[in-house]
Amino acid sequence: MKSVRYVSVMFFSLVMAGGMFQACSSSDKEAKVKEEAVAVVTALPSSTEESGVLASGQIEAGQTAVISTRVMGSISRIYVKAGDKVAKGQLLVSISNADIMAQRAQADAAISEAKAAAAVSAKDLERFKQLYQNQSASAKELENVTLQHQSISSKLETALQMRNQVNAMLAYTRITAPFSGVITKKFMDEGSMANPGMPLLALEQSGNFQAVVSVPESDIARIKQGATVNLTVKSLGITFPGTISEISPSSQFTGGQYGVKVAISDSKSLGIKAGMYVNVLIPGEQVKSAQPARMTIPVKAVVNNEQLTGVYVVSKENKALLRWVRLGKQMGDRVEVLSGLAPDERFVVSTDGRVYNGSKVIESK
Repeated sequence: MKSVRYVSVMFFSLVMAGGMFQACSSSDKEAKVKEEAVAVVTALPSSTEESGVLASGQIEAGQTAVISTRVMGSISRIYVKAGDKVAKGQLLVSISNADIMAQRAQADAAISEAKAAAAVSAKDLERFKQLYQNQSASAKELENVTLQHQSISSKLETALQMRNQVNAMLAYTRITAPFSGVITKKFMDEGSMANPGMPLLALEQSGNFQAVVSVPESDIARIKQGATVNLTVKSLGITFPGTISEISPSSQFTGGQYGVKVAISDSKSLGIKAGMYVNVLIPGEQVKSAQPARMTIPVKAVVNNEQLTGVYVVSKENKALLRWVRLGKQMGDRVEVLSGLAPDERFVVSTDGRVYNGSKVIESK
């Protein structure tokens, strides 16, 4: 019995020792995993004294139009669809004109009646003039006939004007392109009821684009019309020059932002399209008062934690240390650092793994 107890105790001791050895072994492995350095790409902050202004906006067509009608009626036919190229004066939409044709028939009948009455009154006027010269009619009778002829002639003129109005309304039932371009959107289908001012089609001038950007009040005084600027369309990966063609004189209805239009030459060969986002670097006049150079870092290096922003700086011991920083204006893919980072401190731009405060890092070659 004692031997059995002795064997049991020995077996239990061996199991416990093995478990402790395995636990220690696992802890060592975890420690080794934790101690493995993460490969990172680092950089130094960039200093720039660029006095230009970076603004963002969209590419727009040089000329746009929302096509609508001035008469109410059913849409008989739409001759184009989105993407179709059209020429100036080309028929786009036909509106049912049965009611207007009836009005024109009434106007034509009124004109015929007024013309007949005017012809009769003209003969009467000539006859009374002869009678008056022969002293066979009084001056009062001649005056009455003259006034009657003038009234009938006025009715004829009114009927003619009415027909002109009807013809104008009839012309509105045939909607044509105001300029050559591309149909970008069709708002209604055939058979729908069109009302005055209701959009039917959207038309943009093809091959002639401009950039429209917004510039804050603090920078608008540094921008001059006619200046050459650099435009970047990230979706196409291209940068090309442009010229400032228009600067809005007021920001009253744009929330303190001034609209700036940039003309783009040779836009056909660039492959740009209306609606694409664009960044515009506008050179500004140098500010006379000496200002410190801006220190910028890539936006992708910024760590966001609720209301706080920071970067991972690399210490002398090759450890990543989270440093909270205060950021300023964003300029494309870079952002200005106002405080919290020294010009000679290296920071983490990208990593091959997970980086946390205090983790070991190694710079990728």
